[in-house]
Amino acid sequence: MTPVVRLMMLPLLLSIACGKNLEEKKGPFENTVLDVPEGTPVPYPMYQFQVTHPGVNSFRLSGEGQEDIKISNDGWLFLERPLDWSRDNHYIIKVEALAEDEVVEGPVYVTINVLDINNKAPAFEQSDYTAVVREHSAAGAAFTRVFATDEDDQETPNAHLRYSLVSQVPSTNHILLFQIDPNTGEISTTEEGEKGLKARESIHYARGEDQSIEALKTKFEDYCPLPKVPYEQNPFFTCVERAEIKRRNMDPMDNPDYILFVRVQDLGGESENALTGNTRVHIIVEQNLWVNPGPITVKEHMDGIYPLTIGKVQSNEPEAVYSLVQKERELRFPFQISENGEILLTEPLDREDKDMYILVVFAKDVDNTEVDRPLEIQVLVEDVNDNAPVCEEEESVFEVQENEPVGSLIGQLMAHDDDQPGTMNSHLTYTLLLEDPSTPNKVFSIDAASGRIQALSMLQRKEQKVYMLDVRVSDPGFSVDCKVVIKVIDVNNEKPEFEKNDYGSHTLAEDTPVGHTVVTIKAADADDPNSGSSLIEFHISAGDDDNVFTVETDGSGVGHVVMVKPLDFEASPTYRLQIDARNPEPLMTGLEYGSESTAFVSVSVTDVDEAPEFSLDILDVTVPENTTKGSVLLNVEAKDPEGKEIGFKLEGDTRGWLEIDAATGQIRTKDKLDKETVETFEVTITAFEKENPTMSSERVVSVRLLDVNDNIPKLIETESFICAGNPKPVILRAQDADSAPFSQPFTFAFAKKSPNWELSRVDDTSARLTLRKSPTEDRTFPLAINIKDNAGMGISQRFDVRVCNCTALGYCHMAPEGRSFRYGMGPTIGILAGTVGFCLLAFIIAIKRGNKKVKKQKETAEDVNALM
Repeated sequence: MTPVVRLMMLPLLLSIACGKNLEEKKGPFENTVLDVPEGTPVPYPMYQFQVTHPGVNSFRLSGEGQEDIKISNDGWLFLERPLDWSRDNHYIIKVEALAEDEVVEGPVYVTINVLDINNKAPAFEQSDYTAVVREHSAAGAAFTRVFATDEDDQETPNAHLRYSLVSQVPSTNHILLFQIDPNTGEISTTEEGEKGLKARESIHYARGEDQSIEALKTKFEDYCPLPKVPYEQNPFFTCVERAEIKRRNMDPMDNPDYILFVRVQDLGGESENALTGNTRVHIIVEQNLWVNPGPITVKEHMDGIYPLTIGKVQSNEPEAVYSLVQKERELRFPFQISENGEILLTEPLDREDKDMYILVVFAKDVDNTEVDRPLEIQVLVEDVNDNAPVCEEEESVFEVQENEPVGSLIGQLMAHDDDQPGTMNSHLTYTLLLEDPSTPNKVFSIDAASGRIQALSMLQRKEQKVYMLDVRVSDPGFSVDCKVVIKVIDVNNEKPEFEKNDYGSHTLAEDTPVGHTVVTIKAADADDPNSGSSLIEFHISAGDDDNVFTVETDGSGVGHVVMVKPLDFEASPTYRLQIDARNPEPLMTGLEYGSESTAFVSVSVTDVDEAPEFSLDILDVTVPENTTKGSVLLNVEAKDPEGKEIGFKLEGDTRGWLEIDAATGQIRTKDKLDKETVETFEVTITAFEKENPTMSSERVVSVRLLDVNDNIPKLIETESFICAGNPKPVILRAQDADSAPFSQPFTFAFAKKSPNWELSRVDDTSARLTLRKSPTEDRTFPLAINIKDNAGMGISQRFDVRVCNCTALGYCHMAPEGRSFRYGMGPTIGILAGTVGFCLLAFIIAIKRGNKKVKKQKETAEDVNALM
């Protein structure tokens, strides 16, 4: 088909190719932007210009892509050849309408954006990667990385890559020892890998030790003292030698410990139509010499010449420099570390002072950079039996009533040992050595494990009032003798009796201070003095539900009724206290306490005018900063103990944001709150009696404002320039007055996609603006940049970029003819005012000089007259 015939049949061909109504693609002859997918079959109709001039019979194209894009005589713009996004992602074409080869309309400009389709599979930079990982590498810490690229549009999902681990060989019990970051391609060990990765067996060498074959022979002799056989003929040595040489020259490609099969997918790996790429990672597991030797156990008070070596570390870096610090930061730190990693104890330890130390060991290079992660090593101090048992009391005294049944508990002897609890060193054994007076049959027994003392017979006070015992308390290496005194006391056959049963009525003011003694009471007991049977205790058994009073006594029969809580007339205007006198020893069988052991005290409370009381001691309120005007923040509750009418007032609100209802105590907002101005503030609320305002109480109300997203990110600068000859990117920076999570990170995007500009992220608050194609002339581009905060809030903002020819110093050059020498209104007024001011000043000076001249002439005339 000839070109002429093809142009004549173009409408029919385009209609068939498009498969749709061509009327939808017609439009006026004006600047136009068209979006065309790459690879679109041709011929493809894009747009038909509708001109107004009746004589137009052809069109002329100029600019980019003329070999791909054509236009027919009737104004159809169409593709002659499929477009390729990777070759060029946009075209700018100038179109002119002609009448007999003369331009009658235009020019207009057509921008054709080539839309990327997902037709490029992602590819790894390498088909095979190699990596080395050490044993016990921390889970999640990357030791290598794979990287893939995609030639599709980086700003679309077509180039959004996601990495995944397909398989691991070998895979024992289907346990994955490795993992890959789906976004970055970083490979690390899993928790199972941290524990399970093992390097191949090898010979261990100390720091600076010779690693030659001759040194290997020496080590072999040390470990294998066999009959002398030439090394070359010894199959055991040659096996070890081959294994060691092979280990030193391991090639991950030839003999890896693991192979990982890794896949990358575009479309974020979320579509069945995603394209993929694959690679393999060959991994060798390397021996990790940096191993924690702890916990290290050291016996306390260990003999030897200090410093003593108690452990050793070895870095994977042969030239590492070791240092040692104490985690607890205590003053005493009896540890050092040598140049070759030996941990030294500088002095004996005492478990009773400290039973565990935590040492932190660092390995660094000559630049003080860590070459291995720090080790925390526990040093446990092992107990030795270096402490003897100790009696809790110099002399333990117990009392027992006569006629108690056989087996009655006398008491328990208390002793302790400072050695480690739960060990034999602190295990105590009790032995009864001596009873005084001595009797043919033992009177007491002691439990060897607990120290409980029991009676082996019924004790009679008339036979013996006091017994003295010697008890030995022993651990496996030491012992101590403890003294025990057992007093046989009379049967409690007498009850305590008050001197009187009613101590009358006592009047107290409501504001009487705590600790005031109301009355002193007395009781007596006829039992043996200085025994539990005659000791008297006082208890308030009724009439004091709030425990406002107590009775203080030393047991001698004298008690003091004392206030221990403030009085409250409104809650309890009167009290009738029932006080019982009791012995700590039980009464003899058949005897019970009666009325003679009970007394009463009456207390009357007189009212005192008190200040209002708040219901809460702490008043805190947290509200969003966008709380509307008039909203209730808090209802402050207070009341007057006497029921008088009270009022409220608010002070300390320097910004005038709050107000309080004087009658109800309701706090409301009266202006807009702003967290960016202040996050927390305090005001003082006063509750006072209306009849007597001096009777008042205060509470501080703390108000905390919660941030809301009431600010948008804003550009710090709104204009810049780019040198056309050296188009360096411009950095856009924004700020947001809100705090997290309503501020950064920001997202930057064009409000409308621009083919000439590219926008990419720099960090959380800035983006890089790059010019793709320089214009043919100096021009200022107004760009609409949409900036959103972390919560998605934001608006489009104008940013002006001038693309210009720059001077050698890197600034926009302005041609002389482009400069204007006309002054604006402001400068003109300034010059005029300056001129008028100068004239006025000259006029004033002239007048002053004239006055001086006249005055001088007058003085001269007067002098002449005087002479005449």
